[in-house]
Amino acid sequence: MKAKRRRHDTAFKARVGLEALKGQKTTQQIAGEYEVHPTQVSEWKRTLSEGLPAAFQRGRGEVGEEFERERERLHSKIGELTVKLDFLEKKSRQLGL
Repeated sequence: MKAKRRRHDTAFKARVGLEALKGQKTTQQIAGEYEVHPTQVSEWKRTLSEGLPAAFQRGRGEVGEEFERERERLHSKIGELTVKLDFLEKKSRQLGL
């Protein structure tokens, strides 16, 4: 019989990875405690340690880039709407409205 894959949420992975980073228990002990494979514990530990520097970056990374794209899009929309408004005000004055 084939074993069904378990899916773990990000909070669980972070908790296991953080415990592995602390170094108070061996990977084998952590794997047994959380009922996951030791290789998985090592993978989550590595992922967590590689991602930590990004937590301390100010306004950069994917979130910062997405923010900048959204801001640029909104500035473009504001400019477009301003041009339309100016055009409509000019035409309404010409028509005496």
